Amino acid sequence: MAMSHESIPPSNHAELPVTANAAPDSFKTEYHPKSGHTALYESFSTFGQRTSPKHVPDDEPWIPFLSRADFEFAEITHAAAMSKEQVDKLIRLVWRISGGQSDFTLKSHADISKGWARAAPQLTPFERHSVPVTHKGQELEFEVYIRPLWDWALDLLQEPLLAPHFVWDAQRLYKHNGTDFERFIHEPWTADRWWNIQVCLTSLRSSALPDNGVPFAFILYADKSHLSSSGKVKAYPVVARCGNLPVDIRNGDGVGGGRVVGWLPIVPEDSQEDGKLSYTNLKRVVWHQSFLKLLDTIILLSKTGFAHKCFDAIICILYPIILILSADYEEQCVMALIRGVNCHCPCPVCLVPSDKLRDHSITHPHRTSEDAIARFELWKKKRGAGEEKLKSHGLRPVENCFWRVRYSDPHRIFCFDPLHVNDLGLWDDHLHDQFPRWRKFNHFKSVTNIFFSDGNKLLDISKQILYTAQNVLTCEADPIGYALLRCVASYLQYHMYITLDLHTESTLAAGEEKVLVFWRLLEASRENQKNWNFPKAHSAKHAFEDIREKGATRNFSTRPNEKQHGPIRCACVKLTARTLPNSLVSELIRSRIDHLDEERIKATLEQEILENDETETLDDQPSVEHIYLGSPQKTTTFDQVEQDNTSNRAFRDFRKKLHSSSTTLRVSTTFRFQRLQEFRYLKVNYESTVDWKLATDYLRCTPSFHGHQRHDCLLLRMQDRHQMDKNCFARLIFMFQYTLGERTLDLALVQPMDAPTGNQRAVDRDLGFTRVRSRSLTQSEFIPLQSVIRGALLVPDFKHIGDFFLVDYVDSDMFLRAKQLKL
Repeated sequence: MAMSHESIPPSNHAELPVTANAAPDSFKTEYHPKSGHTALYESFSTFGQRTSPKHVPDDEPWIPFLSRADFEFAEITHAAAMSKEQVDKLIRLVWRISGGQSDFTLKSHADISKGWARAAPQLTPFERHSVPVTHKGQELEFEVYIRPLWDWALDLLQEPLLAPHFVWDAQRLYKHNGTDFERFIHEPWTADRWWNIQVCLTSLRSSALPDNGVPFAFILYADKSHLSSSGKVKAYPVVARCGNLPVDIRNGDGVGGGRVVGWLPIVPEDSQEDGKLSYTNLKRVVWHQSFLKLLDTIILLSKTGFAHKCFDAIICILYPIILILSADYEEQCVMALIRGVNCHCPCPVCLVPSDKLRDHSITHPHRTSEDAIARFELWKKKRGAGEEKLKSHGLRPVENCFWRVRYSDPHRIFCFDPLHVNDLGLWDDHLHDQFPRWRKFNHFKSVTNIFFSDGNKLLDISKQILYTAQNVLTCEADPIGYALLRCVASYLQYHMYITLDLHTESTLAAGEEKVLVFWRLLEASRENQKNWNFPKAHSAKHAFEDIREKGATRNFSTRPNEKQHGPIRCACVKLTARTLPNSLVSELIRSRIDHLDEERIKATLEQEILENDETETLDDQPSVEHIYLGSPQKTTTFDQVEQDNTSNRAFRDFRKKLHSSSTTLRVSTTFRFQRLQEFRYLKVNYESTVDWKLATDYLRCTPSFHGHQRHDCLLLRMQDRHQMDKNCFARLIFMFQYTLGERTLDLALVQPMDAPTGNQRAVDRDLGFTRVRSRSLTQSEFIPLQSVIRGALLVPDFKHIGDFFLVDYVDSDMFLRAKQLKL
């Protein structure tokens, strides 16, 4: 049994020397030493904006179909699953209607079939393989359908639309925070494992090979899926993604996104055998022998490499590795060949004893392939002694298919999964179900009586229930319920840190601290008799370790893959083994046509700009205004606005209040009040505090939006009476534009939320609430809309009229921003 193991050096977190003259908010990119690139310093405005050589789109991307119309017609008939007779009838009808004016060459279903046949070689087809196994002296055979993994990788490498987007060399990224360069991590190649693997690839290279070995990183996901509503028909798809592509491409639905590369066999249930050790081991043998067929084409290449000419014409030696195995706990047990929740060491990553799962203060040794192989080899020689060795670590006597791929130790490539551990795990199965039912508490009752299997819904419930339950589960009325609320608040804190799309050293340290706080609170609340000693409770121990090793959790979350279960069901119902390849190649050709259309539209727009203004400098990056007003209403007068809102105290002295605000708004105090135009929609573009990219809020100020009033809230940048910057929340009442000479003023009447709240309440401290208090409507103010930072979600504290809580869990930007607010 030829096996290769890995010995990857530990991560080096040493800080780089600080550049004395580095400007705040500047960025530093340190490339792997063997990449040949020197460190790059960039300003905030240029970071991430470097351009690759422009890809020239194929003018005829529908080839090998004879025309675009031929392909689009074949695409439609295929998607509709039309019969041969229906297709022929439709073709005759099209020919009759068109009169031959369109470049349409198809004349029969046979022509479509020929088109698909010519197009099929553009993508790797599925192959059928037989997997023979022996069980209790009986020869069994299972079928597995695969697209050889390296053949699928070659499809990606040969796709011109993807070529500019591949990243091969490890990078360490830094942003200057005003005093120092602080490292940040997001994509897999910015994390530690990629860097360390590239070090190993360089040290193992042959002297005859160029000094530029880089990983080709596979991200694999496997999980059984029900194909029928009854659950009787199941499939076992394997989805592959390429870790060298940016996350937006990798987790997207287009070319370069996740693709099914295998259908694993499912060992049938047997009422007489189920639950027996031998039958369970049989299922594991079938799984790993079947998966080995998928890995077969990369096993040798993981040791020898594959020479590839990159988009920049540089030859790289690509070494295929499995960087990430994305799966829930049950599948991880299958992949790692551990015995599950009841074994001595039920974690697939480390050797934590089964009775210590809830203790996050202790770090246990990691599992290694070398140790598992040694125990398995002993079992092959001495069954009794080997079984005891395997059992002591919770391992099964089965060869692991991942042992054969270099730098793909299964225990190093598993990752924390926020969907199954948190949303569908700790929250759905444990914290959510611990809440008692309260009479006449309708919202709470409706949530607890409805079954959700959608992790997104459960995540939203976890964010909302904290604010709706805090007036009911008080410390005085229900100490146990209140303790549980504190656990929920702490859970949301650590969950928000875990799911950030970009991490700095500061957020990693803060997140690790929040995990420990969460588990201390769980331990303190054990009077409710809840046993928190289970594997998913332990998984969070490895969450931030995984982020440091492999990047942000969206790189390895099962969420993008679970999203594919629906389309997989539809595809399996509509498609057959004969038509499935047509679907794949149809998608490829469609993406190329869409790209061609986009380029033509862009060229047309650029030409129009040139014709309208020959001095205009073209810029691929559109200028984005901070605010945009939409949903305009009819132009009206200031008098009319006051008359229409006489019953609304916020509009009292409308014109007088605007006149008195003229100095603050920096407009002339001598202007005459004439006409204005109301707007009921506001788009606010702002820089995210998470990844420093553009983010957008869409806000409403309208008497009726889907049958409900909407007066959204804002976070503002204001100045106090000492002319010092401060933040303030406010609720929109009325938005309008007023033109004064050549100036157009974008203004809003708002209800400020900056009234004094007094001393901090115990509930606010315990649950981490940011409490604000509204002023009276008669104290409404005018603000320039340019002072808006972003939108804000505020929910009322029904026990204290006029008080509101900031929902800082609404998104990651508000979560981080709330910790730095100067109210």
